[in-house]
Amino acid sequence: MKTYDFQQLNQRFETSSSEDIVRWAVAELDPGLCMSTSFGAESAVLLHLVTQIQPQIPVLFTDTGFHFKETLEHKDRLTERLHLNLRVLKPEIPHEEFLAKNGKLYERDPDSCCAQNKIAPFEKAIVDYQGWITGIRRQQADTRKAAQFVESYRDRLVKVNPLLNWTSKMFWDYAKKYNLPYHPLWEKGYLSIGCSPETCTRPVQLGEDPRSGRWAGFGKVECGIHTPLKNEAQGSNASK
Repeated sequence: MKTYDFQQLNQRFETSSSEDIVRWAVAELDPGLCMSTSFGAESAVLLHLVTQIQPQIPVLFTDTGFHFKETLEHKDRLTERLHLNLRVLKPEIPHEEFLAKNGKLYERDPDSCCAQNKIAPFEKAIVDYQGWITGIRRQQADTRKAAQFVESYRDRLVKVNPLLNWTSKMFWDYAKKYNLPYHPLWEKGYLSIGCSPETCTRPVQLGEDPRSGRWAGFGKVECGIHTPLKNEAQGSNASK
């Protein structure tokens, strides 16, 4: 990985536009640059913003086998509308085989379920790139408040977070301005949308942060891609 002065860059990017941060990433890292998406409640904004600057950027989407049908329909709408260069990632064990072997693992050990169905295929794909654009925001959860605009990811590529300081209002103003389609579950209170089992995603209650509906009751708000899973943080050799 090329050496960057992340401290200096992050000081600069605190007052830069999201578009300028993306332009920097494209200039520095393309064609080794990709972005990821969950096709969740706010995904249309980053997809539109980035593809206005680099239309052919590879877009990584992990099809865990557990997504809401509304998410897959939203994926198809956005892929067609924005002409996305979509790369669909799949777990090593097909969905039905995984269920037959593990049952409802997401109810017993959601970290393990995420590790096998989401993190492992993503980590396998990301080695093809030198840079990665994400849509995380500091307001989404306490686990993201310390995130920076550019960071080292796994000490092997540059992670770029151009929307860190955006508010929810900024997202919806942008979506309205460009007439972007919204995820149909958003109006039902799903502010962060992952896999469909209720233990993985539920509507958010008034006053809760946007990610409080994820893995409710497990003390877990991250799948492990943006922050380490508990077993990883404790030095386990489990799959990431």
